[in-house]
Amino acid sequence: MTQVKTGDTVKVHYTGKLEDGTVFDSSVEKDPIEFTLGRQQLIPGFEQAVLGMEPGNSKTVTIPSDEAYGPHREDRVMEVARAEIPPEIDLQVGLRLQMQQPDGQTLILTVTEVQEDRVKLDANHELAGKDLVFDIELVSIE
Repeated sequence: MTQVKTGDTVKVHYTGKLEDGTVFDSSVEKDPIEFTLGRQQLIPGFEQAVLGMEPGNSKTVTIPSDEAYGPHREDRVMEVARAEIPPEIDLQVGLRLQMQQPDGQTLILTVTEVQEDRVKLDANHELAGKDLVFDIELVSIE
């Protein structure tokens, strides 16, 4: 059988979990995801895990944070004045906000603390600093 190599387009089913078993995403009961290895469409550790698999193979891999969404960086956590956020936004811890950067990119910020006059926002990916466990099934090589 053919093994996956860099440049191949593949379809996989996956379930992503934290180390405590909490599922954060899954393609099971949906269409499998399709991507081309080497184009950096997914986190590096996931692409690496698929290399060498054959259609029908399944595996479970643990991907360390530095091969996933990187470490949680304190320089991506900021405090802003409450007045800088539109008053109609009902700020709650866990709320995700979008901010347009000068270069046109959209930045997702998570509210981590709300005080009367200050708000703490975290621009790290929600899975930054976490090792991830993936159950992967290679459906096909296109």
